[in-house]
Amino acid sequence: MKILLTIAYVGTNYQGYQLQKDKPTVALMLNNAVKNAFGIECNVTGCSRTDSGVHALGYCATVEPKNSDDKITVPIEKIPLVLNLALPSDISVICAKYVSDDFHARYDVQKKEYVYKIHASTIRDPFLDKRVLEYGKEISDEKFKKMQKAASFYVGTHRFTSFMSAGSKIENTERTVYESYLTRDGENVEFHILANGFLYNMVRIMVGTLLDVEKGKIDENSIPDIISAENRSVAGSTAKADGLYLQKIFYFDS
Repeated sequence: MKILLTIAYVGTNYQGYQLQKDKPTVALMLNNAVKNAFGIECNVTGCSRTDSGVHALGYCATVEPKNSDDKITVPIEKIPLVLNLALPSDISVICAKYVSDDFHARYDVQKKEYVYKIHASTIRDPFLDKRVLEYGKEISDEKFKKMQKAASFYVGTHRFTSFMSAGSKIENTERTVYESYLTRDGENVEFHILANGFLYNMVRIMVGTLLDVEKGKIDENSIPDIISAENRSVAGSTAKADGLYLQKIFYFDS
């Protein structure tokens, strides 16, 4: 049986999740922790790539012995505790459970939920450093409503080419967005989006476009035209990675 881990991490110190030669990544830390904790070679498969500096609240990865004769002998309920002793303080295994041998952490994903966090204040919060986008200004109720309206246009099945990083080699840019909305609690604004998949930098470009709506550079009613244009140059800027969180992964039984 494979073991499915749910992991939270602060991505500030890492070049994303996936393994990269001679670079610190979350996958490198996790692989090392698994080997040290279990004492055997294991295959560790993540659910998704994440960009440098991006965070996660509910990242998923499977672990299984490379050698079929090897066994992970740590009781399932103890695995988070054992792995967290071997992980740096900015990565934490939240829970572990058994899944079937044919389960795939990446290919069985049905939906992904991201949250982008914005601190809309003229005074930066040192406790949120690199964990939110420090916007440097307040967002009025009127402009927030415009951003909300703009965000609602993302819902649906579209070719999101306009919201894909220039130079990406992905040919099929059609994705289905199930939820797209903004919330606020005082100075703290969050963009929530749930979809069956995302293109490279898609969420960050969506956020940059919403912020350009706030700045008056883009009309909130023009989002459908931006989508249909399938042209990166007509969408907004790419927001920083600091505020982006992979919130949750949904599988068949979620």
